[in-house]
Amino acid sequence: MEQQHSTAAQVIIAIIPIVGIVMGSTVVFFYFLWDHKRKTLLIQAGQYAKPKFDLLSFSLLAGLLLSSVGVALTLFLAVTLGASFGLLGGIIPLAMGIGLLAFYGIKQGTRGS
Repeated sequence: MEQQHSTAAQVIIAIIPIVGIVMGSTVVFFYFLWDHKRKTLLIQAGQYAKPKFDLLSFSLLAGLLLSSVGVALTLFLAVTLGASFGLLGGIIPLAMGIGLLAFYGIKQGTRGS
């Protein structure tokens, strides 16, 4: 027997993702607005200090994470799918991770000399 869904249930199921997206967008908007106002007030008060970003640490962390995820996905997809285009789901993060680790190694090498 086929189960009939009511129209109200279908409408509610269709509205839930829309409401989630709208609410999430609202939260992100107000975060950016309040952060901008906070920075503006700090600048006016002369207390704003630009945050320092450590590119080498970020490259090392992101490279290690992407490489490990890429290796795990590549192995899993190679075993389950074989050699197919689905394997790119693991090879792409692996290549990105290796590239970031290579950048870290090159930058660290030029930094020491």
